[in-house]
Amino acid sequence: MRNFTLPERELMGSGHLGCQGCGGALAMRYVLKALGEKTIVVIPACCWTIIAGPFPYSSLKVPVLHTAFETAAVAASGVRAALDIQGDTETTVIAWAGDGGTFDIGLQSLSGAAERNENIIYICYDNEAYMNTGIQRSGATPLLAWTTTTPEKTPKSEPKKDIMGIMVAHRIPYAATATIAYPDDFIRKVQKAKSIYGTKFLHVLAPCPPGWRAPSEWAIKLSRLAVQARVFPLYEVEDGERYTLNAPQADEPALPVSEYLKLQGRFSHLTEKDIQTIQGIIDKRWQKLLKLVQS
Repeated sequence: MRNFTLPERELMGSGHLGCQGCGGALAMRYVLKALGEKTIVVIPACCWTIIAGPFPYSSLKVPVLHTAFETAAVAASGVRAALDIQGDTETTVIAWAGDGGTFDIGLQSLSGAAERNENIIYICYDNEAYMNTGIQRSGATPLLAWTTTTPEKTPKSEPKKDIMGIMVAHRIPYAATATIAYPDDFIRKVQKAKSIYGTKFLHVLAPCPPGWRAPSEWAIKLSRLAVQARVFPLYEVEDGERYTLNAPQADEPALPVSEYLKLQGRFSHLTEKDIQTIQGIIDKRWQKLLKLVQS
């Protein structure tokens, strides 16, 4: 077993306003540990607009720029350009956005930044709905999931958008998935992204206990189960073509997706047929990923 020690420096204070068990809060803590104090965080409208704390206070010990919902990537690009004009090549600029501000509302500016290969790290903490405004479905919400706009009798009828596929198609230098259940993998990927010039994209699964209708102490457990059931495999893509699988391993037996779904109230209405449908989709996506890794 590998030994791993988290960087000791804390750049996120304990006075943040996140819910108990907030996956997005822990994800931010990991990222700042990985990047250090020479970091500027650009945050659009999302849960983290609230979590950071009310102006002029902030739970983060680095500069924060709050921006409009759709502008995380372009605002971060502007900050990067200003630093470059000043001759500051040491400070890292990250755009930190939820799934709504990434998969949906912010996709245009993200695509533009990726096409220009702006030298930023874009991190999407994905809690799979618009949680800050009342748990409405987003493009990241899974198939057949409950939200307040897709109630149990009419759950979400569309599959989750393939945001990694979209970003890989831009042929950016680096894209990767990560979760709070694997901090060594997560921090390594953030530090790797920091070392690469150009647009880097990290897709981070960040459970939301209220929105997922799960106990707050299960956030890390759910993140781990998502990987073990192949719902959210961990992998990296370099230059839009070189795939590396991190977890689970190709020959590792998968947990049935029911083990992941049954712990979340947002899936409590599913029938056995529904679960088998979801299992079939996951199996198909896993086989596609394996082909990409092996190619």
